[in-house]
Amino acid sequence: MYYLYHIPGKKIGVTSNLNNRVTLIQGYKADEYEVLDSSDDIDYISDKEIELQKSYGYKVDRQKYNQLIKKSNRMKINATEQTSTFPFPVNKLKGNLMDNIGTQWETDHGSFEITTKSIDWIMANVKSSMYNDQRSYVYNKAFFCAFDETTETNETAPVIEQFQLIREWADNRGLYSKGDAKTQYIKLQEEAGELAQAILKDDQPEVIDAIGDMVVVLTNLAQLRGVSIEHCIESAYNVINKRKGSMVNGTFVKETL
Repeated sequence: MYYLYHIPGKKIGVTSNLNNRVTLIQGYKADEYEVLDSSDDIDYISDKEIELQKSYGYKVDRQKYNQLIKKSNRMKINATEQTSTFPFPVNKLKGNLMDNIGTQWETDHGSFEITTKSIDWIMANVKSSMYNDQRSYVYNKAFFCAFDETTETNETAPVIEQFQLIREWADNRGLYSKGDAKTQYIKLQEEAGELAQAILKDDQPEVIDAIGDMVVVLTNLAQLRGVSIEHCIESAYNVINKRKGSMVNGTFVKETL
């Protein structure tokens, strides 16, 4: 049986398992969503989903549910609210992605697809699973932003907006109310170690990931100390902007008076 569900103000979707898809993965309790229709006819329910998405004014899926299910029988991609996990380690992922071009899967941000363009993005941003080194994953929101024409990508969005998103993320998870600057500093040292390891291995995706993680930690560390990361950056730039010096053995040495 396929269920057409509605999360008011959020989305309309289809699933064959309401508890797993809507409650466990998306985090909505039974009284926070409604079932609009159900059927064992996947073609009917797929057409109805698109019809109601348009009627309610929600984002319309690029791929019908029935077509998505058929294609998802190829590479088994596990999508949660936060990530999409591939059943291959990073060093074997690209070849398998190439073999599965055209595969699509459903996430909370809509339907994703493996294309030659998205493969490049995936390989630049993929991470190895900490629970199983034979699996790898990407973050759904970043993937969505990178290919959504109506949304600024992470690379072009204003930096100040990105810092605010980081703070909202941390605040929603109680980091500011329950965390402290000391633990964030320890976390910063941990991320710095991962960056050093990535540089030594010449692993560009991990370098990007580690630098991004350090920026996130610094943003939260600043907030916990009662200042903004933007203020810290501005203060530092106002100092270095006036410095004079030269490069010596690959390092900038400031001019002393």
